[in-house]
Amino acid sequence: MRKIIVALVLLLAVVFVFLRFSELKNFLDVLHHSNYRFLIAAFLVELIWMFNSATDYASLYRLVGLKEKTPHLVLVATASNFVNIIAPSVGIGGMAVFLDDAVRQKHSTGRVTVVGVLYILFDYLAFFFVLSLGFLVLIRRNNLNAGEITAAVILLAIAGGVAFLLFLGYRSTEQLGNALSWLARVVNRILRPFIHRDYLQEERAAFFAIEVGEGVSMLRGKRKEMLWPLLFGLNNFALLICVLAFTFLALGTPFTVGTLVGGFAIGYLFLIVSPTPSGLGVVEGAMTIALNTLRVEMAAALLITLTYRVVTFWFPLAVGAVAFRILGGKPKAASVA
Repeated sequence: MRKIIVALVLLLAVVFVFLRFSELKNFLDVLHHSNYRFLIAAFLVELIWMFNSATDYASLYRLVGLKEKTPHLVLVATASNFVNIIAPSVGIGGMAVFLDDAVRQKHSTGRVTVVGVLYILFDYLAFFFVLSLGFLVLIRRNNLNAGEITAAVILLAIAGGVAFLLFLGYRSTEQLGNALSWLARVVNRILRPFIHRDYLQEERAAFFAIEVGEGVSMLRGKRKEMLWPLLFGLNNFALLICVLAFTFLALGTPFTVGTLVGGFAIGYLFLIVSPTPSGLGVVEGAMTIALNTLRVEMAAALLITLTYRVVTFWFPLAVGAVAFRILGGKPKAASVA
């Protein structure tokens, strides 16, 4: 059965690439205009970003009392990203990869769920710092508009909701269970007219809250240790900005630090709030326009954006497919907790 699921997911990946073939072809055509030395440097930095993300996860595993090797988490994190792209499900598909791996490694699924929530939360916190710098650049150049502000408000609301649920779990598993039950009722009420059944089981909310509460309880007294995931998150964004810088260099386009930070901040902001997987189509448009408003010629801004997306979207997608296939063929491991 497991092999069938792996085969179906990989088939979805083939279909996804086929449907996006024209976009991928345009991306690949752009590479012919690039300086290959800087382009290779961009791909190397992206690999470092993947490893840094896995190190971030490893620090969060330690926070909740779990031990896992960083090389293994590289596989899990890249496979999770791959599933999120080819079968978008608001992050649930990717989280399922972590939970499946938790079962294999005999980890607590509740604690691993907390790891996933914390990763998102710290990622948002780190990005808010980058976004603030980006907004300062746009304000100084009189380029900040309602679209960016609205997207930032949406991001703030998402981060606030995640933080609030985590706080409830930290404070009381009963309160978290009540909140999750209420959310389940709301979702069921919205979807029942369309699917004619309950989509979520309310009785599972209390049990899930207990599991999550177990993981959250491990955070008590670890305020200093929580600094590391934030630093890893900031490092992730520094690495992605470096990728963008190498992209400018690869295409021989002059730039300033303000242009890099402002263009990256807007591109990543719309990647988060976009309804498409990893902002496909939306990021390309938003980042191109942002770079153009930051005094990069439109043709150069488009080439830079497309090249940047080759490195940060299509390359991780390919690596994630390989990682997913490797994980799919792995036997269950002994507990390392």
